[in-house]
Amino acid sequence: MSETTTISVGGMTCTGCSGNVSSALSSLAGVSSAEVSHMSGLAVVEHQGETRESMVNAIISAGYTVDGQTPAFDWSDSSVWRQSANNTKWCLIGCSIGEFGTLAYYSYSGITSGLELYSNLWYFYAILPLVNGLATSVMLETGILMRGQMDFRNALSTALGMSFISMLMMEIAMEVTDLLFTQGELGLDFIAIPFMLLVGFLTPWPYNYWRLKKYGVACH
Repeated sequence: MSETTTISVGGMTCTGCSGNVSSALSSLAGVSSAEVSHMSGLAVVEHQGETRESMVNAIISAGYTVDGQTPAFDWSDSSVWRQSANNTKWCLIGCSIGEFGTLAYYSYSGITSGLELYSNLWYFYAILPLVNGLATSVMLETGILMRGQMDFRNALSTALGMSFISMLMMEIAMEVTDLLFTQGELGLDFIAIPFMLLVGFLTPWPYNYWRLKKYGVACH
């Protein structure tokens, strides 16, 4: 006879997380269906001949928590490093479009030439490339997610929630690198570009690995 078991799952933050948990549970031979919601934090499982322990182990193995039980964390999973590198790459492309474009405009137009270092106006123009880079990255991430058959609202929410810290770390690292080359002048030093890209990629990569490994969270 079929049974229904409800399990409280921790660590789910988006529809991708609930999908990961659902897939982990559905892979068990005795599970006929698994309705999982990241909003309620619950997994409602229809099963026959499957123990609660095996279902809990499947959820934990997928990177989520049940009743305070957590999976062992390690930094040596090469497949997760590769996937997080791919996610970081797309974030970097998105961030670079807005940041490089804004800094290049500063250099071309001369609008920031002669600004007093660390004045209020200097800070305004310094923050603008970060804002533009975040905007273009979110736009790119949202587009990628929508191509994967996610609706606009969920795609935008996922891009904002899952990528924002990573993107912000990336943007700050790239602009600081550029400022070191320009000695504080707001503009784009073309010699700095490869260094900006390298620093922009390496800075958030471990964070993206941690998120993906611990919570199964990635933007695409």
